Amino acid sequence: MTAAVKVTVIYYSATGHVADIAHEMAETAEKAGAEVRLRRVRELAPQAVVESHPAWAAHAAASAEVPVAEAEDVLWADAVLMGSPTRFGNISAQLKQFIDTLGGAWRKGELADKVYSGFTSTGSPHGGNESTLLALMHSFHHFGGIVVAPGFTHPDKFVDGNPYGTAHHDAGGTAPVGEITRNAARVQAERVVRLAQAVVAVSDGSR
Repeated sequence: MTAAVKVTVIYYSATGHVADIAHEMAETAEKAGAEVRLRRVRELAPQAVVESHPAWAAHAAASAEVPVAEAEDVLWADAVLMGSPTRFGNISAQLKQFIDTLGGAWRKGELADKVYSGFTSTGSPHGGNESTLLALMHSFHHFGGIVVAPGFTHPDKFVDGNPYGTAHHDAGGTAPVGEITRNAARVQAERVVRLAQAVVAVSDGSR
């Protein structure tokens, strides 16, 4: 029998591109048979700053009903997909702050042996996609997680060209998430679910 798995997709998105990828991954994981939680992390920017940027303010309003991520959402999951826009080649402060709240769970060993994978978006094709994904992986390694990158394991990955995770570039906010990115997101989510199923099955068999 195929092991049932629980997947949490956690993201930060200012103007919606990372959120689009997160929704695609959540829907794909659900179709693959996983129980899924979709969560956004808390906004840290002052409300006045958010409201000064129309696209930022619009996305904040549109995503208000998405539950805010808590440590328990990570503990609940067998697999965690985390996404962030690039900030100077690194993850956003908002996602980093959430990761920093996991210290207590980390000290108890509660983050270990889960499957982890990352996704991102930048304003330009070479604006830090890979460094942001690798920065996320650093945290996953510290967790004692099983890092699952998509690699070049599917024809669609040769099209989007990033083996580390799904990465969109929005051309300075003018390019929506298209089929190349969505296909990459589906490949990654399906791979995460499949390998998480294997991990859960092995774990259940050893009990």
